[in-house]
This record gives sequence, C-alpha cells and structure tokens, in this order.
Amino acid sequence: MQAQIRRIYSPIVGVAILANTIGTIVIFALVAIMNVDVVARGIFNAPLRGVVEVVIFSLVLIVFLQLPDVVRSNRLTRSDGFLVLAENRFPKFGDFLTRLIDFAAFVFMALIAWTVWPEFFESYESCQFGLGGDAGFFGNMVNGFARCEYFGTPGIFTAPWWPAKLAISFSVTLCAIIFLFKTLMGTRNPVLVDDGESPV
Repeated sequence: MQAQIRRIYSPIVGVAILANTIGTIVIFALVAIMNVDVVARGIFNAPLRGVVEVVIFSLVLIVFLQLPDVVRSNRLTRSDGFLVLAENRFPKFGDFLTRLIDFAAFVFMALIAWTVWPEFFESYESCQFGLGGDAGFFGNMVNGFARCEYFGTPGIFTAPWWPAKLAISFSVTLCAIIFLFKTLMGTRNPVLVDDGESPV
C-alpha cells in the first residue's frame, strides 16, 4: 500500500520542485530589475517606473510558488519541540500526532483552496478573452488584458491580478495534496528523491 502511495506521490513531488524552480527564477529576475533600477537611479537619475509594484507582485509569486516544496521537504516553520520529544520517547504516539497535525493542515489548506479558486476564475473572466472583435487573435488578447482586473498604479505600472491569484490557488491546492500524502505516509518519510527512496 505504501509503495503505491509513493508511486502516486512521486509526480506531485516533481511538480512542487518545478514550482520552486520557477519561484527561484522569479527571484533572479527581481534581483536583476532592482539592480537596473539602482544603476538607473544613481547614475542617470532616471529610476525605473513601477519597481515597487513589480516587487510586491513578484513577492506573491515567489512565496506561493516555493511554498509547496517547503512543505514537501519539511522546512515549514513550526514549533515542534514537544513533537520531537514525543517521537523519540513514544514513536507510535509521535507518529500519530504528526499525522494528526498534517491532517489539520490539509483541512485548512483545502478550505483556503476552496475559497481562492472562485476568486481566480472571477479575476480571469474579467478579461473576457473570448470576446470577439476585428483586431485578430493577438489584438483581442491585448484588449482582453486591458480589461482585466489589475494591480498597480495606472499610468505607472499595472498587471492583471489573475496570474498571482492562479499562483496562490495552485500553491494552496498542491500544499493540501502534499499534507494529505504526509498524513497517509507519515511526516518524516515522504520526502522523495528521483529514485523513489526516502532520505529522511
């Protein structure tokens, strides 16, 4: 049974790692933008417009893209002194307690996902990408993005909200799935690597 669960869990691990990688790429892009802004501000006295908005928007993407891998690898911040003590002295009770905590985390993440997915769809539908017109495919896409619910300051920097809400919805859903698998397999064991073994 555990082997079958691990086989199902393995591609989920891959998705979490891929999301973490994308979040890391966003970090590098953000660092590059901020460095360009510092140089432009200091040397040319011409700061980039909308850097603050880009930073805020990027932080949402970074946090939520990297969260599932943090959960997967047991690096989520928590106070587990009593839990470690229980695991060392009473392994079965400690295992039960960790599974109970992971199940509670699964419930909370699932509730958050159930709440935010409709917000994503509402934000995406505000763009009305399917609305017909004579501007051609790309022209209709540009017009759709112009209609989107946006974040930022008009005239300086604006971006549609739905990619950020998609990242949040995707992240909390994936976290809920990972917590569910942790509940089934035990917290200390489901950190899988490519060969399907558990190094933890």
